[in-house]
Amino acid sequence: MGCAALVFAYLPLALAGSGSDTNANAPKLTADEIVNKNVAARGGLSAWRGVQRLQMKGKMEAGGNRREALVIPTAKKGMQAPAQRPVEQVQLPFVMELERGRKKRVEIQFNGQTAVQVYNGTQGWKVRPFLNRHEVENYTAEETKSAATDADLDGLLIDYAAKGETVELAGVEPVEGHSAYKLKVTDKNGYARHVWVDAENFLEVKVEGTPRRLDGKYHPVATYLRDYRSVNGLMMPYLEETVAEGVKDREKIVIEEIVSNPKLDESRFAMPR
Repeated sequence: MGCAALVFAYLPLALAGSGSDTNANAPKLTADEIVNKNVAARGGLSAWRGVQRLQMKGKMEAGGNRREALVIPTAKKGMQAPAQRPVEQVQLPFVMELERGRKKRVEIQFNGQTAVQVYNGTQGWKVRPFLNRHEVENYTAEETKSAATDADLDGLLIDYAAKGETVELAGVEPVEGHSAYKLKVTDKNGYARHVWVDAENFLEVKVEGTPRRLDGKYHPVATYLRDYRSVNGLMMPYLEETVAEGVKDREKIVIEEIVSNPKLDESRFAMPR
């Protein structure tokens, strides 16, 4: 249940610890056994089937002055000067609303303005006033593909067979110092991604994201899930950190409140006319 749609910046990649001793602690289980334990750890299949909508509120980090200063040419030949550093790290309030069918609406507050990103299950649109773009814009083809292949509100593993997906065990790897089962999840259209499940508590700790194109190259993306808490008996992460391989910036999302099955008007996901 990653918040990849909120990404505006990436933070330094602090990947998991390594070592073969960690992997030795993981019991030998099949993919189905791992999924069943994950579903149980997250609150049970029947309980999750009863969730049709979720609303999340919190803050996301953006900006930051931890990047290295850029170097730009000056008027004098052969001389260079550092570019202005980025602004201080700021926390932007956001509200995310999810509905089954991969519907998603995200509102982000910035400098007294509200940015909006919406995907209604087939098409997406956005408004980005902080970029002086106040008109409604359609999602790009790449953004639409990412939204269409994003996990449903319950993640990649809950009720995967009913969604027409398959799951395979791809190995055991250390994630942030803990053994984790690496599972390959392939949807009915053949699109595959990986998710890592902690070998002790069987909660997802890492999810593969859609590669990001930066500087003309695609960088692998992953979201780390932390600080699980109970929401009406269902375990959900309250801290998510998205990182892009080889990129020094990262994005952290702190969730402050999650409401299960809130009342949402369908117009929230409709494209403005």
